Amino acid sequence: MHLPHEVSGRPLPSMAGRTVVVTGASSGIGAATARALAAAGARVVLAVRDVEKGTAVARTFTGTAEVRHLDLEDLSSVRAFAAAWTGDIDILINNAGIMQVPLGRTTDGFERQIGTNHLGHFALTNLLLPRITDRVVTVSSNAHARGRLDLDDLLWERRPYRSDQAYSDSKLANLVFTVELQRRLRASGSNVRAIAVHPGMVRTSLFDHATGPQAALIDVIGRLLLVDPEQGAHTTLFAATADIPGGSFVAPGGIAHLRGSPALASAAPAAYDMVIGRKLWTLSARLTAASRSGPISGSVAATPG
Repeated sequence: MHLPHEVSGRPLPSMAGRTVVVTGASSGIGAATARALAAAGARVVLAVRDVEKGTAVARTFTGTAEVRHLDLEDLSSVRAFAAAWTGDIDILINNAGIMQVPLGRTTDGFERQIGTNHLGHFALTNLLLPRITDRVVTVSSNAHARGRLDLDDLLWERRPYRSDQAYSDSKLANLVFTVELQRRLRASGSNVRAIAVHPGMVRTSLFDHATGPQAALIDVIGRLLLVDPEQGAHTTLFAATADIPGGSFVAPGGIAHLRGSPALASAAPAAYDMVIGRKLWTLSARLTAASRSGPISGSVAATPG
């Protein structure tokens, strides 16, 4: 089923003349989001690791779509993407993510989940921010409520690795980043908004790694609770198009935020902690600037929180 250009039965506003970048748009929620925005008239750029796969998906769209290479596990790729960009971006949608994978390291030595889900998007957002005119939408998860950010060992170099905890931590980092970004945008006088979303329980390839009892449990849950990616994209589309305040958290409005029409929700208290926000921002800026590609520039990374 392909989602028409509407959210929960309400038509999307015309996106004609607007440019939207969607990371991880070659499958799942990202592809559904990009497809709906293109159908509503936007110029949509699919920022993907697998260009061939992204191109195949883009061919199924109605409207204007292009595909560009972006590997969030390699900061040199993030910087190349940003350096090659010309013109404005109305909306950046930080959608790409990985979930509960075995311990591994990105090109820059980061634990893969915090590296992909948070640090890659942190660098991308800061590098593109001078060109963003409307908003930054970052896909988090209700799993953020189980997050416990260890800012002394964010990269899991000393602790015994737990893939589920690392995932929850990365999703909390998405929300802490969004709230802190909004603080800094407001302090700088910018009208750009930062918004986070939880898509609900969505049937995507993020679950493909599961085996054994976990796979069986996901299969049972999936039959009862999981929605398809087109429905899962509703919260992202709402966050990208509705007139809502910066710093908002959008989630399905149904029971336990598992499904339902998009609505404003409250995140876990840690998401709004100013001390955690400043510390995570400072650490993220240091880690991403420490890559061999050089420091972040043209960003709000140095703006006081």
